Amino acid sequence: MTMPVNGSSSNGSAPPESPAGAPPHVVIIGAGFGGLHAAQALRRSPVEVTLVDRNNYHKFQPLLYEVAMAGLEPDDIAHNVRDIFRNDDNIRFRMGTVTDIDTQSQRIELDNGFIAYDYLVVAGGAEVNYFGVEGAAEHAFPLKNVTDAVSLRHHTLRQFERYDRLRLESPDTIPDGMLNFVLVGGGPTGVEMGGALVELFDTLNRDYPDFDVREQARVILLEMQDALLQGYDDSLQDYTRRTLEDRGVDVRTGTTVNQVASDAVTLADGLRIPTQTLIWAAGVQASPLADLLHAEQVRSGQVIVSDTLALPTHDNVFVVGDMAAMERDETSDWLPQVAQVAIQSGEHAAEQIRKDVQGRTRTAFSYSDYGQMATIGRNAAVAELAGGLKFKGIIAWLMWVVIHIAKLVGFRNRASVFMDWIYNYFTYKRHARLILDSEHAPKEAESPAAPVA
Repeated sequence: MTMPVNGSSSNGSAPPESPAGAPPHVVIIGAGFGGLHAAQALRRSPVEVTLVDRNNYHKFQPLLYEVAMAGLEPDDIAHNVRDIFRNDDNIRFRMGTVTDIDTQSQRIELDNGFIAYDYLVVAGGAEVNYFGVEGAAEHAFPLKNVTDAVSLRHHTLRQFERYDRLRLESPDTIPDGMLNFVLVGGGPTGVEMGGALVELFDTLNRDYPDFDVREQARVILLEMQDALLQGYDDSLQDYTRRTLEDRGVDVRTGTTVNQVASDAVTLADGLRIPTQTLIWAAGVQASPLADLLHAEQVRSGQVIVSDTLALPTHDNVFVVGDMAAMERDETSDWLPQVAQVAIQSGEHAAEQIRKDVQGRTRTAFSYSDYGQMATIGRNAAVAELAGGLKFKGIIAWLMWVVIHIAKLVGFRNRASVFMDWIYNYFTYKRHARLILDSEHAPKEAESPAAPVA
């Protein structure tokens, strides 16, 4: 399908060519932020692009918690990949799960075939890191994919249905901590989930008039460090904790989880917290796809790349986003696994491919840090922007709302989320409260194949 690329093209030498002068074939693995933006940056470039993902949609991961907490529907934050590139003649989509990467033969193997490449951009994203905690993988609810969010929403709503039934039929059989919702991890995901849970309780109070949801349900947020939102300014950390506690979240910092069971979580100090709902927001690690590259990796599984984001051993293979270990400027640590890093690194990899095709010299990747923000709930958020600007409260919340709507893919998604949030804001309701799974549906098993973002 394509000729191998052997020589170094970072020195401005002639770009690789496919048979009969066909343009180079670029394969991008993963339709997350990194892969999507790499493909978009190659629109109308003199290359052929095949974007591969095991799902046929791009998800806006920062709003997964809104789907989990019945604020949005899955199709509000996901967009069909083929539709995104419907007007781009040089971009094709292939749905499949990557099972192997052969950098010598320059082809990737899928569960439904194989694809040869001249250039490869690996943007497989990240998966949940349970840090070896016993029982966490079996019993905790992760929040990395749309299916995770929907499963958590169904489980949460079903817990209240079960509680209401048992309360009337056999109150003595109500499990201890049945309406305890335990969050592990005090980063942005844990903070946003905590705020959204207590707002969901306000909505459910109307659904269950015969008992006080706020009185019976609890949100317990566990963080191993001594403060929430590590990396944020101290004043924003303090504001976040105070706001969550004022809204009813039981925040416990300096707390380490030792073991997770189906009915409880046990802490390192021996304390046992009964719960049937443990939500894991404690960290991520690179996709197992990284192992298929047979390259040097850091502890979190990320692949060490050159300053142009290519593999040191194969300069036609780029690794971007959560899978790449990219050094910060003038520091020894790695860039965080966040959306902005994925977006900028994906665009940079695409730019290096264009430079090769045009016979120009590659350039080193430089990350522009625009800041960070997290929402705590209605009228409350924190934002720390480039230049040291800090905001909290309703101003930060409005900034968060505008930026997240603007970053969604597709006008329909932006309009739908905007209207849903307007509805939720003025009615104090979360409308997506449907339980659509089967009561006895078995838990889906993990696929043995390496996942794609």
